[in-house]
Amino acid sequence: MNNKAIFLDRDGVINKRLIGDYVKNIEEFEILPKVKDALIEFKKMGYLLIVITNQQGIAKGVMTEDDLKVVHEYMLKQLPEIDDIYYCPHLDGTCDCRKPKNGMLLKAKEKWNIDFNKSWMIGDSESDIICGRSSGCKTIRILHNNEDTEADFVTKSLFECVEIIKNNK
Repeated sequence: MNNKAIFLDRDGVINKRLIGDYVKNIEEFEILPKVKDALIEFKKMGYLLIVITNQQGIAKGVMTEDDLKVVHEYMLKQLPEIDDIYYCPHLDGTCDCRKPKNGMLLKAKEKWNIDFNKSWMIGDSESDIICGRSSGCKTIRILHNNEDTEADFVTKSLFECVEIIKNNK
């Protein structure tokens, strides 16, 4: 049987985005309001929860993969609802996994037997939306201003995505 998943960008969706910087340690990792509540609701609806995050701070030498591992272990302790994490440590244009490319989604599909047509991509940047759409997922963009987007739905927080997904299965 094919599984359905919600693919989640990390910075700006799960935790507070540091403008012009990278989350390098758990002191900088601040979970956004009602994220845990949203994840619990998604699990009740039967979705796998998979984080898909670009982390080019590693390739830039701002942080190490070990730094990222510590942050992700902390995130999983706080949010055990998350089933898996995929990250791209590469610089733009040097791989097929960095969003907007969909290499991380394809890896997740293979491991978890995911049906993209029953799945969602939630992100706060257009590269998340392009990535999700190119795989056949429905998309929700968390927007804090009135930018143009190709997303199927627009909202202001992860928690607001719960109703959208409930109403658009």
